[in-house]
Amino acid sequence: MTLKELQSDTHTWIKTYGVRYFSELTNMTLLTEEIGELARLVSRQYGEQSFKKEVSAEEIKKSIADEMADILFVLTCLANQMDVDLTSAMQTNFEKKTKRDATRHLSNDKLK
Repeated sequence: MTLKELQSDTHTWIKTYGVRYFSELTNMTLLTEEIGELARLVSRQYGEQSFKKEVSAEEIKKSIADEMADILFVLTCLANQMDVDLTSAMQTNFEKKTKRDATRHLSNDKLK
């Protein structure tokens, strides 16, 4: 699926099942909530915190993927609402990063 298809499919889903987009402020809050849910999982899987009960590696991977998809969905809703073409935005962002960081990371001894 391309970013353009993602934006189109998200819009179709909203109009078919979601009735309408939530306000931009509500979606921004939902995005923050979803990021927090992902952070909780990552902190328990890769950080010092532990899960309250045993969770299989497969369950954790599935949950992390689901939270990432939730984040992408809400972010796509915001892009649609704000008339942002994510394909164009990502192309521009990669160009910016490439120009800015052309040698930065390659010459960082901490990354070697």
